[in-house]
Amino acid sequence: MPNSRIQLGVIGRAHGVRGLVKITSHTADPADLTAYGPLSDAEGRFYALTWKADGVAEVARIVDGVPVKVTDRNQAEKLTNTKLFIDRSALPPPDDDEYYLTDLIGLTAVDPAGKTLGTVSVVHDYGAGASFEIVGDGAPLIIPFTAACVPTVDIAAGRLVVVLPDEVIVPPEPEQAA
Repeated sequence: MPNSRIQLGVIGRAHGVRGLVKITSHTADPADLTAYGPLSDAEGRFYALTWKADGVAEVARIVDGVPVKVTDRNQAEKLTNTKLFIDRSALPPPDDDEYYLTDLIGLTAVDPAGKTLGTVSVVHDYGAGASFEIVGDGAPLIIPFTAACVPTVDIAAGRLVVVLPDEVIVPPEPEQAA
């Protein structure tokens, strides 16, 4: 079942002395991060962002429905690494060939012959393209999330097909003694 909240960004380091912060946005257009209204952190506190420059924003915590701006560097530094979430219902449904990365977590990964490789435990996206980690009986596998490596994603069935790149070597299963 999909998560009810999706992470859309992260508050980074303080920027200057007046309470501004660097923001990492996970939206297709980084400026769209503010289009969804208030964002929440992991503890359920709400924040409003106002862009001041490319990747730099003013932050206000919403307290009893009233925005309280972060006004100095010390306050801004306390927000470093705060993950920002939006309720899933505020987002449009993904297109047929698109997925919210959070929906991949927990899917069973199988090879083209149907052999189970493991379960997707985490999705990484550092800006150059997503990859995901498969955990199973052996060492974790990190697979690029590309059409060549992942030709089939079936969220409803809870699985995805993985074509391992030539660089990935999966050791054979130990032989069972008779």
